[in-house]
Amino acid sequence: MSRQRPQSPGQRQLRMGEEIRHALARIFEREEFRDPALADVKLTVTEVRPSPDLRHARVYIVPLGGGDPTPILKGLVRVKSFLRRQLAEQIVSKFVPDLVFSADTSFDRAAHITSLLNQPEVARDLARRDEEE
Repeated sequence: MSRQRPQSPGQRQLRMGEEIRHALARIFEREEFRDPALADVKLTVTEVRPSPDLRHARVYIVPLGGGDPTPILKGLVRVKSFLRRQLAEQIVSKFVPDLVFSADTSFDRAAHITSLLNQPEVARDLARRDEEE
C-alpha cells in the first residue's frame, strides 16, 4: 500500500510559512540593502510556501506601488545568503530554508477578472440571467 502525500499544506508548514513571512517583512522594513536593485524599494511579502520537509520555501513578493518585479527578484537572489542569516536569528527552527523568490501575480489576475466582469456585455448577460430566475 502506497502512502499518498496530502494535497493541502499541513499545520506545521502553515505555521512556519507565516513565521518566515513575518520575519522577512521585518527584515525588509528595517534593512537597507547595498544592492542597487533593492535600494529604496519597499516590498510586501504576500505569502511563503514551505516545502513539506521545510528545507525550501517559495516567497511571493509584490513591490509596493507596483512596477516591474524582475530587477527586484534578481536583487533578492543576490542577497539571499544575507536574508537567510537574518532569518536564522529571528526564527526558531532546526535549519533555515533555502529561499526562492517569485512575483505574486494574484492581484493582477484579480484586477483582470474585475475588469472582465465590468464589461457591458457581461453586465447585460448577468442582468438577463437575473430576469430569467
